[in-house]
Amino acid sequence: MHIAINGWFYDQESTGSGQYLRHLIKHLSIAAEELELSLILPPHLRAPKDLPAGVKPIETGSRNQASKWGKVYFEQRSFPRIACDIGADIAHVPYWGTPLACPIKLITTVLDVIPLLYPIYNRGLLTGMYTSLVSSAARGSNHIITISETAKVDIEEQLQIPEDQIIVTYLAPAERFHPQIGADNDEAVRVKYDLPDHFVLYLGGFDWRKQVNDLMLAYTYVGEADGDTFPLVIAGREPKYDNRLFPDLREYSRRLKIDDYVQWIGFVDEADKPSLYRLADVFVFPSLYEGFGLTALEAMASGTPVVTSDAIVFEEVLEDAAFIVNNAREMAGAIIALLIQQPLRETMINQGLALASNYSWRKTAQETLGVYEKVMRG
Repeated sequence: MHIAINGWFYDQESTGSGQYLRHLIKHLSIAAEELELSLILPPHLRAPKDLPAGVKPIETGSRNQASKWGKVYFEQRSFPRIACDIGADIAHVPYWGTPLACPIKLITTVLDVIPLLYPIYNRGLLTGMYTSLVSSAARGSNHIITISETAKVDIEEQLQIPEDQIIVTYLAPAERFHPQIGADNDEAVRVKYDLPDHFVLYLGGFDWRKQVNDLMLAYTYVGEADGDTFPLVIAGREPKYDNRLFPDLREYSRRLKIDDYVQWIGFVDEADKPSLYRLADVFVFPSLYEGFGLTALEAMASGTPVVTSDAIVFEEVLEDAAFIVNNAREMAGAIIALLIQQPLRETMINQGLALASNYSWRKTAQETLGVYEKVMRG
């Protein structure tokens, strides 16, 4: 069986789509050595040096077409044509960028349908046209893969795709997220980002859905209690704060008068993330909606207790291993409790480690292989 996989996000390791693609092809190549895997790369990418053994890179050109129009052309024309030309049995698009027409069997992984759930993410003519295109195209897939039951329900409702045409394959933390593995690098990471001895961590995006403002509001309570000892470290590449989608968090921090308790460290290299989680006393992920919420699971796997919002997916994926709260005041209470109550802290760490061990990329790859086989059987 020969699978052609769309490689647009291979060089974007810090994105959810990039992580999914990288982990999936690595473990597919291990799970089924007889499986022929071709990674079709967009024109702006050359064959990666870190590609897993057994995965064949297919370069498609030499011009830089990493623009929005270049992406659409690659998704709609280049990828399906090349997948057919190389004799693949199945074309797999590992993100919501489905071609409207494909000459061979087609599988699409839809991580989430956020632009359909929240109109703020679907503003502008071009964005609306693209969302309409991939929504229509997804219905033509032979099968849809998604990453949680929460996302599956949303796909059924928003894309009008039958339940039996969608399968859930959960994500998993990588092996490097561990309480001890790589811990000898932790102090170097502390120095690199000038981290305090103790801190509460947020790592992620800064768009409206992430609700970082709620975490900041919670820190008006935490700061009064012990902000000097446990400052809030905010990690991630900041956008231009200029519209509703990206509210000005720096200004909000000043208005709340919590600047003395907040440290912004900017973009964090992928290799440093396990150490960053381990060094944190608490990880907080207040997002309104996620397709899965992998960062929270990565923190748990690293031995750090987690506080999240009451988004449905967290109740599904994290169960009782995280402190799930529904407002800033409750968030503050959970953070403070985990900082000062050692027995509670140890309990949550142990529950988090146990839960994280239930998820594995090996299982994800095996379940994905099962989808390939199902589609091949017709």
